[in-house]
Amino acid sequence: MLDLNALAGAFDLLTSSWSPWLVVLPGLLIGLAAGAIPGVSGSMAMAVLLPLTAYMDFLSAMLFLTSIFTGAGFGCAIPAILINIPGTPAAVATAFDGYPMAQKGLHNEALGLGLGASVAGQLVGYVILLLAVGPVSYAVLKMGPLELSAVAIWGLTLIGMLRGRHVGRGVLAGILGVLIGTVGTNAAGYSRGTMGYTVLLDGFPVIPAMMGLFVSSQLFALIGRETHIVKDEAARVISIARIWSGFRESFRHPRILLRGSLIGCGVGVVPGVGSAISNLLSYAQTRRSDPDPDSFGRGNPKGVIASEAANSSSEGGSMATLLALGIPGGAGTAVLLSAFAMHNIHGGPRFITDHRDVVYGIIIGNFWQAALLTVVGMGFVYFAAAIVKIPVRYLVPTVMVLGAMGSYALTGSSVGPITLFIFSVLGWLLTRFDYSVPAMVVGLVLGFMVESELLRTYQISGGEPSYLLKRPVGTAMLILLLLTAAAPLLKGGFRRYRAATQQSPG
Repeated sequence: MLDLNALAGAFDLLTSSWSPWLVVLPGLLIGLAAGAIPGVSGSMAMAVLLPLTAYMDFLSAMLFLTSIFTGAGFGCAIPAILINIPGTPAAVATAFDGYPMAQKGLHNEALGLGLGASVAGQLVGYVILLLAVGPVSYAVLKMGPLELSAVAIWGLTLIGMLRGRHVGRGVLAGILGVLIGTVGTNAAGYSRGTMGYTVLLDGFPVIPAMMGLFVSSQLFALIGRETHIVKDEAARVISIARIWSGFRESFRHPRILLRGSLIGCGVGVVPGVGSAISNLLSYAQTRRSDPDPDSFGRGNPKGVIASEAANSSSEGGSMATLLALGIPGGAGTAVLLSAFAMHNIHGGPRFITDHRDVVYGIIIGNFWQAALLTVVGMGFVYFAAAIVKIPVRYLVPTVMVLGAMGSYALTGSSVGPITLFIFSVLGWLLTRFDYSVPAMVVGLVLGFMVESELLRTYQISGGEPSYLLKRPVGTAMLILLLLTAAAPLLKGGFRRYRAATQQSPG
């Protein structure tokens, strides 16, 4: 339930000084820039600037860091839309339809759609957090490896949704991604596929690998064929009016916004999952329920809306586990937890009970971030959209150099750039022979998680099927997963049966 006295105390904290409000604008700009640069992430920017928060009061420090988190959440959609490079797994699904829209000269509208969906997703996520931070913490404590396995397997079922023209090739690419994702040391302490290289004990770095797969499959294909990403010179116009039109268009699909936001919140509360899966789940559900699913992947605006609404609302879900349990849901909230420690504060039920006004202050401050993101993001994407005017002969080497530098920064060694190069070649080959790059990315991102959680489930259960009866929530999730996966097959079979019945003579 909402504590009105604590809510009033939160407004007092926010209005007693200008400092909590002044840190939001620079935080958003830093986050947008960090998210828009391939290879750089919001969590990296948060970690670099973490020492500055030692000189702020706790509420200002939280708003500064969460504003970087918020800005980067949308910032990573900018390269995904303009040059098909999702800088983080959270923007993978955004590229599926965002980049085809940009190639058609609809880059202004695509950026506006992403911005509108991000703002809406964040607002919904924090409204739910404000109302349900207590119950959410109780639900998260009840989740075990079986439930996490169900969520991860649900993500893997998306491979069938990303198959392209050839089902078999899409599934094969997904299996290859899973195999590569399981390279390294597993949860039982066994190493696989390292070929004797100690640098692979932790597996392939996911972000450099993902950047290589997407960069090569699109940018390399442009070399020698196209002078610009957008072929038509007249379509390369950058228009604030068209960006605003795309922003408004996103709110004309309230069902997609709400569904994506709820998926983002629900998945975001699961530690270690978050936006990496939520954007894919939201995209898949939107595509599955659309009357024209074949239009997805070719520049359908609904795909951008679904992805961005989910990855932005997952921020609110991950904040729930941090505030209620003191458990970081990902890299960004792990930095926030470090800021807690710097101010001698420990997240958890006691923190919510004793400092609920501060909790509400952080949440209300994030509403202000969403409102300000509308204005700041609009101006930022106006200048960022100039990428479509850069000739390919300059764009490709620049992006590759930035990607190599970002990969090196992520890994701290040559492993990052080498991974980028290897997966660039692999991505080019997949595209050349019409295999699904997105399917491989899904397998790569989720492969290790699926294996680890299934192994833990087996270890806890001792291999006994009766264990499922002791975990009714996990069992229900698995049943729901099977029904969701079988729904398209059952639907298609019913249509064929009805068509055959209507054509039969009597």
